[in-house]
Amino acid sequence: MIAKGVTLRGLEVFEALAATGSVAGASDRTGLSQPAVSQQMRNLETALGADLVDHGRRPMQLTPAGRSFLGRTHSVLGQLRLAQNELTVMDLTHLSTLSLGVIDDFDNDLTPRLVTILAESMTRCHFRLITAPSHEITEEMRARRLHLSVAASSGEALENVMEYTLVRDPFIFVCPVGAVAEHGDVQAVMQALPLVRYDRAQFIGRQIEAHLARQKLSFPERFEIGAHLSLMTLVARRVGWSITTPLGFMRAGRLHEQLEAHPLPFSPFSRSISLFAANDWADQVPRDVAKTMRRLIDTMVITPALAKLPWLENDLRVLESA
Repeated sequence: MIAKGVTLRGLEVFEALAATGSVAGASDRTGLSQPAVSQQMRNLETALGADLVDHGRRPMQLTPAGRSFLGRTHSVLGQLRLAQNELTVMDLTHLSTLSLGVIDDFDNDLTPRLVTILAESMTRCHFRLITAPSHEITEEMRARRLHLSVAASSGEALENVMEYTLVRDPFIFVCPVGAVAEHGDVQAVMQALPLVRYDRAQFIGRQIEAHLARQKLSFPERFEIGAHLSLMTLVARRVGWSITTPLGFMRAGRLHEQLEAHPLPFSPFSRSISLFAANDWADQVPRDVAKTMRRLIDTMVITPALAKLPWLENDLRVLESA
């Protein structure tokens, strides 16, 4: 039996407090007043019989018990949010066929969950799914072989295609664990180790190279890697450092103990992930799919990413279409 006083609101407040490190930050995130946040935390800690945060430190730090309980909290709230998403799924029973392309950043968990939701709604529909890098999905959309797609935006309008923004995905610096402590700072790591680049055939590779050029930064040409997980593995094995995004970093979860992520030491930049739809579709279908995607991304990607990299607060976020 769950202890009396352990409430859903209390868990949400604890999660927000852990992410922001302050009562004020948790208040902003949850919409509760600061006294209400403090009361929820007191109730939760009393019910559990343990201190979850060190209230004497600023920013607040989790106690060992708090760190252990936070993982369970993420799991419980994540499952509840997903269940809520699936109860509010769009009605696609009228469709007879649907071809969908999804960026491979979401391969691990989100794409299977999306397909499950769609399959339950499209009971009489022939469904086709491809996962691929954004530039390949864009070509499939351009050739009209896909009805809908989720991919990084190139910034160029596609003819006869509507775009619905989903998420802002800022670029971050990634290096082997301990490299910053060993060399002194991020910039020293950039000089001591080679840059492991993304393949320039990909949108992400071209965007990174263009931004480095704008910053007048140049690095020796040694590694140019097409497969994202291969790139992250090379960094984890101390071959070099790289620039990626939170979506890419979270996809490499099995390597996290060997990696560390930091803000960029130069002007920040980001990419946008969007839903693209052929404009001969009824507007409500892509809007419903976009709404579902935003909920899934927020629950399955952004929330765990902010728990691991809280300094991304306000940079990694869901975007609503105009």
